[in-house]
Amino acid sequence: MCSMPSAESTQASAHDPGPVRPTQEDEVAAAGSELIGGPLGRHALLGTSWWSPVRVIALVAIGMFALGLVQKAPCYNGAWFFGAGSQYTHACYSDIPHLYQGRGFADGLVPYFDKLPGDMQYLEYPVLTGVFMEVAAWLTPGDGSIQDQEQWYWMVNAGMLMACAAVIAVCVTRTHARRPWDGLLLALAPAFALTATINWDLLAVALTAAAMLMWSRGRALAFGVLLGLATAAKLYPFLLLGPLFVLCWRAGRWREYGTAVAGAVVAWAVVNGPVMLFAFEGWSKFYTFSQERGVDFGSFWLIMAQNSSDPLSTDTVNTLATVLMLLSCAGIAALTLSAPRRPRFAQLAFLIVAAFIVTNKVYSPQYVLWLVPLAALARPKWRDFLIWQACEVAYFLGIWMYLAYTTSGDAHKGLPTDGYHWAIGLHLLGTLYLCGVVVRDILMPERDPVRVSGDDDPSGGVLDRAEDVFVLGPAARPVPSAVPSGGVQEVEWGTKGAEPVPGDDGRAAPHGGRPSPEKGGPADGQTG
Repeated sequence: MCSMPSAESTQASAHDPGPVRPTQEDEVAAAGSELIGGPLGRHALLGTSWWSPVRVIALVAIGMFALGLVQKAPCYNGAWFFGAGSQYTHACYSDIPHLYQGRGFADGLVPYFDKLPGDMQYLEYPVLTGVFMEVAAWLTPGDGSIQDQEQWYWMVNAGMLMACAAVIAVCVTRTHARRPWDGLLLALAPAFALTATINWDLLAVALTAAAMLMWSRGRALAFGVLLGLATAAKLYPFLLLGPLFVLCWRAGRWREYGTAVAGAVVAWAVVNGPVMLFAFEGWSKFYTFSQERGVDFGSFWLIMAQNSSDPLSTDTVNTLATVLMLLSCAGIAALTLSAPRRPRFAQLAFLIVAAFIVTNKVYSPQYVLWLVPLAALARPKWRDFLIWQACEVAYFLGIWMYLAYTTSGDAHKGLPTDGYHWAIGLHLLGTLYLCGVVVRDILMPERDPVRVSGDDDPSGGVLDRAEDVFVLGPAARPVPSAVPSGGVQEVEWGTKGAEPVPGDDGRAAPHGGRPSPEKGGPADGQTG
């Protein structure tokens, strides 16, 4: 589903700008490139080697994933099975081996249809994730001790999740055709490697990344189908339909949006319908569990609860979290309709998912997986990305040290409650920081790395370089035209009344409608 032409072969004509070289526009990337010989030279021959960006980034992602598996080695060899605290002190906890027996896979129980012993009567995961877990159980050898089976189950899942990681890397690399090397942000993200095998989130992340690739190529139906499948694996992907609705409203692209929504609804229904019809109680467990669970790790709600003598009830937290999320949605919608230039789809996708995570009553460490691909597309700048990743790695260590503290009895090995609250605050601030710079890029498009390099909205598909039909506030005022010395009129793509500027071949001028410096106009990013 990601077998698209590589970035080197997607240029429409000789007049289109070539691939963006991150070592020429990003100081951190340029400094880091010294480890492999320094920035790319002006006379380097691109596209002549088997080592294309897509292949390099996919292999780097697999290599980092493998390092994440090595990091789990102390648990694999015993900490998952002997002594609850050691899996926390080694920071190698994973749900996967524990749920092999705990959710009935070891006993051959059918998810959603067969009741489970214990407090959790049915599998509390969406249907497509349950199918993923069941397939892994089929591939797990059933002989040997239960420890042997759980080790095999984790390894089988790790192999399947590694394939998901490779798909994510390929799709992110190909979404922005002129910026393939932005995929290295994802491939080298330390928090991505550390949290990849905690749970099964990578399945939904891979389907969402593939969906965004399809939208960037103008394939609305394929986008909808993949997004519907992603929502059948995890709840968060459906959120992307919200900002896409507002973007299509601003650009008047109702037909494509309707096609995407229809595809998503049908795909979700095809996966969920049979289980909903024949095992409704088991199917609904994911939704009832999400509603009934109390405040949990990683959220600011937990800080409030642990510092209050009369903590809020679960129903109250649900209501307040919903109100905060709705306010965030309203703010993102207002920002979309009033921004001086229509925001990029990836920017809004990152903001809406980040808002959901930050306001939610739980912010599990593996939720960072939802954000990493979107962050690489929304803000492809190494400094900001690494600041955020540092906060997430600190939280990754903080939560396990806190659990080590709570499970060590009087020994108190690990991080006490107050220290854990600081770790929560740090990773929340890191996420909000990245949200802040994305919002700044929307309000000041000349600071957006993607647009400075000459693109409009490469992840936007039919929205890319489209004219606005509905805007609010400052965006509703006509943008004054400027005629530089070269005689080519400057156009702001994604603003009301924008029209393509003809180039020498009758096509729209490169650099997102701005005249290129070679034709006598101002360099992109220096005006408007």
